[in-house]
Amino acid sequence: MKTGQKRAIASEPPRASGDFRVRSHPILPIRERRAISFTWNGAPMKALEGEVVTTALFASGVQVFGHHVRDGSPQGIFCANGQCSQCMVLVDGVPVKGCMQIVREGMRVASCEGSPELPPSDALPAFKEIPTVETDVLVIGGGPAGINAAVELGTLGVRTLVVDDKNEFGGKLTLQTHTFFGSRDDCYAGTRGIEIARILTRRLEQYPSVSVMLDTTAVGAFYDKQVGLQQGGRYLLARPRIVLVACGAREKSLAFPGCDLPGVYGAGAFQTILNRDLVLPTKRLFIVGGGNVGLITGYHAIQAGIAVVGLVEALPQCGGYKVHLDKLRRLGVPVYTSHTVLRAEGKGALERITIAGLDASWKPVAGTERSFDVDTLLIAVGLSPVSELYEKLVEYGVECYKAGDAEEIAEASAAIFSGKITGRRIARSLGYDVDVPGEWESTARVLRSKPGRTIPAEPARFEKRIYPVIRCVQEIPCNPCADSCPRNSIVLGGDSIMNNPAFGGDCIGCANCVAVCPGLAISLIVPDYDREAKTSLLMLPYELDAAGLAEGNEVRTVDMEGGSIGRGRIVAFRTSNIDEKRKIVSIEVPSGEASSVAGFAVIEPESGSEAPAAAGEIPDDTIICRCERITAGEVRREIRDGVRDMNVLKATIRTGMGACGGKTCTELILRLYREAGVPLSEGPLPTNRPFTAEVPLGVFAGADGKDGGE
Repeated sequence: MKTGQKRAIASEPPRASGDFRVRSHPILPIRERRAISFTWNGAPMKALEGEVVTTALFASGVQVFGHHVRDGSPQGIFCANGQCSQCMVLVDGVPVKGCMQIVREGMRVASCEGSPELPPSDALPAFKEIPTVETDVLVIGGGPAGINAAVELGTLGVRTLVVDDKNEFGGKLTLQTHTFFGSRDDCYAGTRGIEIARILTRRLEQYPSVSVMLDTTAVGAFYDKQVGLQQGGRYLLARPRIVLVACGAREKSLAFPGCDLPGVYGAGAFQTILNRDLVLPTKRLFIVGGGNVGLITGYHAIQAGIAVVGLVEALPQCGGYKVHLDKLRRLGVPVYTSHTVLRAEGKGALERITIAGLDASWKPVAGTERSFDVDTLLIAVGLSPVSELYEKLVEYGVECYKAGDAEEIAEASAAIFSGKITGRRIARSLGYDVDVPGEWESTARVLRSKPGRTIPAEPARFEKRIYPVIRCVQEIPCNPCADSCPRNSIVLGGDSIMNNPAFGGDCIGCANCVAVCPGLAISLIVPDYDREAKTSLLMLPYELDAAGLAEGNEVRTVDMEGGSIGRGRIVAFRTSNIDEKRKIVSIEVPSGEASSVAGFAVIEPESGSEAPAAAGEIPDDTIICRCERITAGEVRREIRDGVRDMNVLKATIRTGMGACGGKTCTELILRLYREAGVPLSEGPLPTNRPFTAEVPLGVFAGADGKDGGE
C-alpha cells in the first residue's frame, strides 16, 4: 500500500459512553466469555473472547474507524462481511479489515487515517511448497444449500470438502431468530433459523467422507482447474473434480446524499452485530426496503429492545410476506409505501434522515417530506447472487454447479432443497446411480414461489367454547399450523402448502398452532370469558421481552395491520408447550372487539417533522463508489464525455477499483447511465476480478504468521 498524506487521528467522539452489549434477549442465550484487553488509539478497551475488532469497538460506542485518504470522510461499518474496506483499522501497525480480525490480548488497534505507512521490514518470506488437497467435490459455502448438497454426497460416500469463511456453518441461518416458513417435514418449518443451522451442522458431521474447513476463503480460480484457499495465514490449493458454488448473496445498495455516513449500512451487517455478536449497534433505526430482509430485520431489532422508528418501501406495497409486514405493524412500526429516503445527515455520523412520498414516475412528491432523528439507517433493497467464482471456474473448463442464493434468490427453505437436488446431480455426474425424486423438484418450485393472492380476512364467528383465529391471508408456502393440530382441525384449502389455512373442526385449546406459526398470525379466542362483563379472552403469541407482561397491565389493542381498536388487560402469560422462547399472552377485551384484535402495540409511532423539499435527481456530490469516494457528478462527467465502457471508468476515475471490486457501485453506475438515456447495450459491463478477496502476498509465499506476511 502506498503512503499518502496522513490525517489527524479521528476526533469524532463515541456516539455515547457506556456498554452496548446485549445483556438479555428473549430468544438468544447470553453466554459468558473471558474479557480481553486491547487498546484503541492508545486508550484501554475490553473485548470478549472470539470477538472481532469492529464488534468490540461498537460495544464501547465507537462507530468511526478512520478517515478516507481522498477526502477525509469518516469511515464506518458497511457490510460486516469482509467484502468492502469501510472498517479498515491498523492492528499492531498493519492495515486489516476490522470485521474479519479477531481481537487478541494486548492488541494495539488504531484508526486508519488516510493511507497508512506500513511497518518497515527487510525480511523476505521463505518460499514454501504450497500444499494441495485432492477431492472429488469442493463445496464453497456452508449455508443451507452447501450443507445439504454435502449431506447428499456424504450419504453416498463421495469424497467432499466443504469450506466456509465463517467460524461456524449455517450461513445466514446463524443470524435468524425467527421461525421459518415452508414444509414442517421437509425443511424444518416452524423452527428458528439459529436452530436449523445447528440441525444441519450436526447432520453434516455424520459422514466420514465429508471434510470441512472453517475460516477459509476461496480466493481464486486458476486455468489449471485448481482453486486457491486461504485459511488464516495458510494458503493451499484444492484440486477437485467438481465444484459447487453456494456462496449465497450480497446486499444491493442505494445512492442518496449522506448514504456514505457511518450509521448507514446493510441489514445483514446489522443482524451480524446484533444476533451473532450480541451488541446493540443502535438505539433508533429506520429501514429502507419492505422485502423479507427488511421486515425481518425490523422484528429482530424490536426483539432486542431497539426502537424502530419506521420503514419505507418505494413500491406501492411491500414485497415481503404479509405476515412479516403485519407483525411489524401490530407492534406499532409505521410503514410508508410509495416512499423513499431522500437524504441522510449528520456530523461525522448519521443523526437524521428525510423521507418523501413518490409519484407514479418515481419522483418525490413536494410537501410529503418528513425528517426523523435516528442514528442508524438500514439498507435492505434486494440481494444479488455471489457467482463470480462460478463464472471464472466455468471459463477455465471446471465442471461447476450453483445452488441456493448463488443460483436464485429465495428463502432458506428453498436453498435446502436446491442443495439436496444439486448434490444428487453432482453424484450422478460422478457415476453414482441416483436420481432426483420428482417430488423434490415440485417441492423446490413451491418453496421458490413468490407470495400469491391475498384473500381478505373474514371475521371469525364460531359457536364454540374456544377456537383459533387465523390471519394468514396470503398464499405462501407454509404448513406448520395444520401439521401441529392434534385434532387435524386446521386444514389447507387444497393439496399445496401454498393454500391458505382454515379452521373447520374442534379446538381443545392446546395453542400448538399459536406457538408454531412462523408469522405469529394465529390467536385463540374464548368468546364468553366473562359473560357478565361481556368480555372475551384472547391468547396471543409473544416473542419480546417479558418484563412488560405483568398481570393486570393495560395494553393498546390493534387489528391485523396495526390499526388501533381499544384497550385490553393482561390476564396471564405462559411459555408455550412447543417453543420455550415463545410466550402465550392472554388478554381480556370487550366481546364486540375480540374477533378483530390481532395483537397489542409496544411502540408508539412517530410522525417526524417537516423537512425541505428534495432534489429531482441524485445530486452530483452523492457518493456512488464508496471504496474510492467517487461521486455521481464525476460519473456523469465521464458519461457526457462519451465513455460507454465501464472498464474505462475504472481507468479514468477508479470506480470499481476498491476492496469490493465494484460489487456495490456497479448497479448504481448503471442507473446513472439509464438516467442519461444511454442504452446499456452501447458498452460492455465491467470485468469482474478473478479473486473474491484480498490476500497478503506473503500468503502465496507460504509465509508463517497469522496475517500471512505483507
